[in-house]
Amino acid sequence: MDLQSKRDFTALMRTLLDPLTPLYSPGGARLRLGETGVTYDRPAIELEGFSRPLWALAPFWMGGGRWPEMEAIYQKGLAAGTDPDGPEYWGDTKDYDQRFVEMAAIACAILEVPEVVWEPLDGAAQKHLARWLYSVNERFVPRCNWLFFRVLVNLALESVGMPFDEAAMERDLAEMDGWYVSDGWYTDGPADVKPQKDYYIPWALQYYGVLYSVFAAERDPDRAAVYRKRAMEFGRSFARWFDENGAALPYGRSLTYRFGQCAFYSACVWAGLEPLELPVMKGIIVRNLQWWLDKPILDRDGVLTIGYCYPNLYMSERYNAPGSPYWGMKSFLLLALPEDHPFWTVRAAPLPEDIAAPGVYPQHATGLLLQRLPDGQLNAYAPGAVERSEHGQFAEKYAKFCYNTRFGFSASRSYAQLEQAAPDSMLAFALPGEDGGWTFVRRHSVIFDLQENYLFSSWRPMPGVSVSTYLIPCEGGHIRRHTVESEIACTAYDCGFAVPRFAAGFAQRAEGFEAEAHNDRAACQVRVWSGNGEGVIVDAWPNTNLYSPNTVIPAAKYDIRPGTTYLETIVTSQVR
Repeated sequence: MDLQSKRDFTALMRTLLDPLTPLYSPGGARLRLGETGVTYDRPAIELEGFSRPLWALAPFWMGGGRWPEMEAIYQKGLAAGTDPDGPEYWGDTKDYDQRFVEMAAIACAILEVPEVVWEPLDGAAQKHLARWLYSVNERFVPRCNWLFFRVLVNLALESVGMPFDEAAMERDLAEMDGWYVSDGWYTDGPADVKPQKDYYIPWALQYYGVLYSVFAAERDPDRAAVYRKRAMEFGRSFARWFDENGAALPYGRSLTYRFGQCAFYSACVWAGLEPLELPVMKGIIVRNLQWWLDKPILDRDGVLTIGYCYPNLYMSERYNAPGSPYWGMKSFLLLALPEDHPFWTVRAAPLPEDIAAPGVYPQHATGLLLQRLPDGQLNAYAPGAVERSEHGQFAEKYAKFCYNTRFGFSASRSYAQLEQAAPDSMLAFALPGEDGGWTFVRRHSVIFDLQENYLFSSWRPMPGVSVSTYLIPCEGGHIRRHTVESEIACTAYDCGFAVPRFAAGFAQRAEGFEAEAHNDRAACQVRVWSGNGEGVIVDAWPNTNLYSPNTVIPAAKYDIRPGTTYLETIVTSQVR
C-alpha cells in the first residue's frame, strides 16, 4: 500500500478498523474479538477492544474526518459502558485495574474531540462517564507508565468542567520526572526496580509526554517545555532502533503492539516537533507501517492477531487480550493533521547518514551497544539488565546477547529440552536427566559494563555456574568471549540467530568447528574460535521465533568440566 497522502493513511486505518464494525455489542460498549484469556475479566477485555480503536478514531475526527457509523457506536457505547445499572457496564474499578489503561484512550478522545464523544451525551451519561473515569483517583495505580493514564484522565475531566484531582496529577508527574535518565530516555518506573529501557518509553512515557505538552501547554507551560525538549533528544536517539528496511528492533515485551513502534514520531509530527527533519520522520513511519503490512498479522476476517510477524500466543504476555494489538493505532495520531499539513506532501526520506552508516554506536542511556552492518542489519547487544518481577519470558525478550532486525528472536516453549528452549543468541547450559534434561540461560546480569566497542556482563545461569561474557562487534558480526566457572559437568551451546527453514534455498551444515544455515535471503554462521567445541544445528520447535514459524539455530557445542573453562565463539550473519 502506498502511504503518501492523508487519503492513503485514512484508507489504511479503515482497512484495520472496518472489520470490527459488525462485532460491537448491541449497546456499543463491548467489542469481543476472541476467546483467549488474560489476567483481567471479560468486561475489561471487551472494554479494551472498545477503547483502543479510539487511538486512531479520535485523531481522524479531530482532523475533519467523518465516520457516522463509528461516531454512533462510540457515543452509544460510552453511555452504555459507564451506566452502572446497564447490561454493558464495564464494571467498578479496583486497585491495579486494567480499566485504567483503557481510560487513557477515552480521556484523549475527550481532549481531542469533545464535540464527538462528550457533548452528544445527555447529562446523566456525562455524569456516569465522569464518575467512572474519576475512580482512577480512588484506587492504587502501579508506579510505571500507568501514572500517565491518571494524568490524562484528570486533564480530560478538567477540560469538560467535571471534578478532577489536581494534587494526584501533580504527584504522578513529579514521580515520573524522577525516572528520567538522559538523552530523552526514562525507565518505566523506579530504576532500581525496572532498569530496562524498551518500547514503553517511545509508545508510553514519551508519547504521553508529547501529548501532555500540547494538552497542558497553557496550564503547565514549564513542564510542557521540558517534555518537548526531552522528546527532541529522544527522537534522535530512538531513530537508531530502526532498520533501513522499515523494521524496528525486536526487543523487550509487548511486541504484539507491532506498528506502535513508530507512534512516537507520529506524536512529534502532530505536536510540531522535529527531532529529525519531517521527511525523515515520515520515512520512519511509512517504512515501518509498510514492513508490517507485508506480514500475515491479520486473521481471515481482517482482525489483528496476537503475535509478531504471524499469529503466535507463545510469545505473548499474560496481559495480551484479543483487543490488545490495537494499541498500535496510536501511530494514526497523524490523522489529526489538517489536509494542508506538509507531512502529506513531503516524500519519505531515508535515515540520515550519521544514523544509517555502518559502525558501532554505544547507547549509554539504554545500556545497548548498537551495530549497523554494511548490508543493512542492525545488531543490538543487550546488557541483560531487567526487573526481577517478570511479565513472562524476560530472558528471551531482554537477556539474549544480540537482537537483530533481520532475524528476530525466539521465545521458548519450555526449558525441558534444548529444541523447545530455542535459545538463539544465547549461551545455553544443558543438564541431561531421565526426564530429558533442562536448559539454563542468562536471565539477569549481576553486573554489566558498556564501553565504546564492547559490552561486558557477569551472570549466573544456575546454581554452581557463573559466567563472564564479553560481546565484541567485529566485521560481519561479533565475538563472544566467555569465562565459565562451574562446580558441575554440563554441556553449553553458544547459539547464533534462528534461520528460517522451509524457505527457498534453505540448507544447513555442521562440520568440525563450524555450523551454518542459510536460505536465499539470510545466513548465519557460528564458529568455534577457542575451546573444545564443535558445530551443531539446533532444530527449534515450531512457532518459537517471532519472524518465522519454522527455524534452525546454528550453534557451537562445548563440554564444560568443573573448574574454569574459556570459550570463544564468532557469530556472523548476512542478508540479501
